[in-house]
Amino acid sequence: MTDKNSQSQQILESNPALQNLDVLAGEWDVDGSLPLEPLAIVRGHTSFKWLEDGAFLLYHSYIERTEFPRATAIIGPDDAAGTYSMLYFDSRGVSRIYEMSLSNGTWKLWREFPGFSQRFIGRFSDDRNTITATWEKSSDGSNWELDFGLTYKRVK
Repeated sequence: MTDKNSQSQQILESNPALQNLDVLAGEWDVDGSLPLEPLAIVRGHTSFKWLEDGAFLLYHSYIERTEFPRATAIIGPDDAAGTYSMLYFDSRGVSRIYEMSLSNGTWKLWREFPGFSQRFIGRFSDDRNTITATWEKSSDGSNWELDFGLTYKRVK
């Protein structure tokens, strides 16, 4: 029989499947653009912080314009598959599960759902301090249109 106190005192080891996400950890300023308002720049902030000593990655995002919700997500791995999932929730009360990958300087999120599919592609600069990204949406899963663009710049 295992003692509950000894279980709670065990130190969690960081998840090796999450080491690839170190590039995201930190604070980022965000600039965005909307296709219907190409000259208007929206500004915000995003952070990625480790939870449980590296078991998960916590995401917070805030954009100054009210049409962009505040968002929180938890990113975790499927180490056998070599992929990640993002459990997303925002200030509108929207909850979604995105599949995610990050390799060779490209960060991808996607969600396939009848009537409203989404995908995100972010590319890291060579110094890994800038991410240039786009969100796209599709009502049929075949024809995609730009939803908005984002540029992340690391601040720490």
